[in-house]
Amino acid sequence: MTSIKLIVGLGNPGLQYAGTRHNIGFEVIERLRLHEGLLFSPGDRLDGYDGPNNFTFARSHVPDVLFVRPMTWMNKSGEAVGPLVKWAGGDVSNLLVVFDDLDLDPGKLRIRARGGHGGQNGMRSIIEQISSDCFPRLRMGIGRPATDAARHVLDPIEGAERDVMNDAVARASDAILHWLVGDDIDQTMSRFHSRWNQNV
Repeated sequence: MTSIKLIVGLGNPGLQYAGTRHNIGFEVIERLRLHEGLLFSPGDRLDGYDGPNNFTFARSHVPDVLFVRPMTWMNKSGEAVGPLVKWAGGDVSNLLVVFDDLDLDPGKLRIRARGGHGGQNGMRSIIEQISSDCFPRLRMGIGRPATDAARHVLDPIEGAERDVMNDAVARASDAILHWLVGDDIDQTMSRFHSRWNQNV
């Protein structure tokens, strides 16, 4: 199996979670799918893969990349991602995970080449499953409330915040596409952090 890139957006399955802050990773994957003109398929339709089918995917062959939404609960995202990393060649540097971050203001974006989970349980699960934190990630700020963070992440994004987050999804997707067509992660970080900071 030749190594391919995996773009994984984190979220929770089910219509009741659509449009919530915790599902912003899913929104990025959806935008990328539409940009590439692809359709989602269930995990059991992935050619050559015989692991757990607890995800949906859209595959592009130019470049060779899989856009993935784990269909586990957020806290168990690694159960879907771990076997896919092995199937895709085992190179964790070819995995990029998109997820919501309470420690960034709404709409703020940060790319990192590696790092810890930062308290995000989906990332915690992935790091545990692949036994590494040396993979790229794109953090999408959703802001931290004064109280009840658990409720905050599961509340829908509405009003002016929705406009801010739609823009963030577009900017995140643009950065990922540049990474896919040849920029290494450090070049992508330099290019897009500079661009995003100009708009602060």
